[in-house]
Amino acid sequence: MTKIVCIIPARYQSTRFEGKPLADICGTPMIQHVYERVQKSAAVSDVAVATDDERIFKAVTAFGGNAVMTSVRHRSGTDRIAEAAEILGLHDMDIVVNIQGDQPLFEPLQVDEVTAPLLADASLEMTTLIYRIRRDEEIRHPNAVKTVFDRNGFALYFSRATIPFDRDREGAVYYKHHGIYAYRRGFLRTFAAMETGVLERLEALEQLRAIEHGYRIKVIESQFDSIEVDTVAEIERVRRIVQEEKDR
Repeated sequence: MTKIVCIIPARYQSTRFEGKPLADICGTPMIQHVYERVQKSAAVSDVAVATDDERIFKAVTAFGGNAVMTSVRHRSGTDRIAEAAEILGLHDMDIVVNIQGDQPLFEPLQVDEVTAPLLADASLEMTTLIYRIRRDEEIRHPNAVKTVFDRNGFALYFSRATIPFDRDREGAVYYKHHGIYAYRRGFLRTFAAMETGVLERLEALEQLRAIEHGYRIKVIESQFDSIEVDTVAEIERVRRIVQEEKDR
């Protein structure tokens, strides 16, 4: 029977926000907020944090979570998850969900959204979520990765730039990429063995490695937005939202 396992990649070093997974959000580290939201998904059999830092490992085990120590040499979160899946002994047809450790407000139902195509079609190997942009500032902001896709719902490209370019101002619809993926465990082994792509390096977007090597990524439009914490300023916004939820 196919299992759905969520692995949360988390590293301490970050040029924009060092120690981000341990940032305090209303008395709880951010990584714990993510972990506990994953546990609310009825679809997930198991959850683990994959990290290369002892501080994050200890923080996760302190709140009773499962953590896996991985190499410090990984090129991306997906590579880190590939090693964790190996350590956890997952079957090649098991589905691995990647929830970024900086998405403390993601909606647990997004696990169902991202895994549904893989459960329905055994030929698919990788899926990810997108969301129609409603905040104009995200159209131009490089931290909001934009996505374009074909008529069958497969990604054509991901970019920090504004795509598509609306030359004649016809009123383009823009979609941003949520950092939530699902993969067959077997494909993770393939992905980790691929050479780093030129576009992946230029854009600093790991999903472009799969596209450059000829693999398809099915995109699913999510009904939920999800704040990704990239800076200290953004975590203040998250703290306000979490506090409002507590005060209700």
